Amino acid sequence: MNEQEQLIYNELISKYNFNERQKRFIKLGIEQGLNVSWYSKPEFGHFQMEQIILGLEKGIDVSLYAKPEYNTAQMEQIRWGLTEGFDVSLYASPEFDDEQMQQIRWGIDLGVDTSLYARPEFNWKQMYEIRLGLAKKFNVEFYLNPSIDWEEMQSMRLKLESNK
Repeated sequence: MNEQEQLIYNELISKYNFNERQKRFIKLGIEQGLNVSWYSKPEFGHFQMEQIILGLEKGIDVSLYAKPEYNTAQMEQIRWGLTEGFDVSLYASPEFDDEQMQQIRWGIDLGVDTSLYARPEFNWKQMYEIRLGLAKKFNVEFYLNPSIDWEEMQSMRLKLESNK
């Protein structure tokens, strides 16, 4: 670390009570020439910092997920979507847990109409069943209901598959 980088590091570290792992990620970012202002905040744990660093290294817009309301797994799902060039606005919301985000991201990847199930009231298993039905070009309207549990959705989807 050169003198200028050391000054920046010392200034950041003196502001907050970072733990050793957080300090290590801040130092790494400074050494790599990354904009550490995105993550050198005490509200981010070291795993969240890592997700932001990975995005910065890829040159993606980390402003979409460098927010303390996202946990590490949610940040990772948004980062993966951005890396793939997806419109993450469909799932970049703290209302979705990481597994729901994953189902929506996979649906985007498959080219299915994720707007049908990208709703917080569907749990990830329900989203999975809807996504599989959409991928097989089934009419999922009759089980597109959050009050139908995923096992029943699965049964309906499998019935559709057996009728093909």
